[in-house]
Amino acid sequence: MSGKKILMITGDFTEDYETMVPFQALLSVGHQVDAVCPDKKAGDSVATAIHDFEGDQTYTEKPGHRFALNATFSEIKTEDYDALVIPGGRAPEYLRLNKEVIAMVQHFFKADKPVAAICHGAQLLAAAGVLDGKKCSAYPACQPEVELAKGEYADIPVDQAITDGNLVTAPAWPAHPAWLAQFYTLLNR
Repeated sequence: MSGKKILMITGDFTEDYETMVPFQALLSVGHQVDAVCPDKKAGDSVATAIHDFEGDQTYTEKPGHRFALNATFSEIKTEDYDALVIPGGRAPEYLRLNKEVIAMVQHFFKADKPVAAICHGAQLLAAAGVLDGKKCSAYPACQPEVELAKGEYADIPVDQAITDGNLVTAPAWPAHPAWLAQFYTLLNR
């Protein structure tokens, strides 16, 4: 697998596993991953939250770790990147209000570059207007947003993923094996 340059857009209270696992997994197979957050620079960190499925009507949330950013948001040029990763958690709900973030997400779709989004990452995709006609999985509570953005919500098991064109999505972190495997395939096309 030839090394690609991958952008990860994240923020405070990103889901811990959905940020750290893909970041480390992609690095482990030789890719460069630049993790950024608006208004933060390399060396800063974001708070993470651990979302767990314990039989309640929705996920539970516990404090996670600090995740160190290794690139500076204001210095990013999306044309320099081969792919995009959007973790879930609570960060996408406010990242979607940032016009620069929206433009970054749109770039990857206009250029038909691989994009991997998981869980609440679909909120950012919907706000960027890139889901029209695309199959997209997400945390089930995001189904209305996917459909309002003219995407087709993919109701798949929590440990599965789906690829539609340049986009691979999954409902939540239990899908990491399937989600990352499908993303690796996109990276090698």
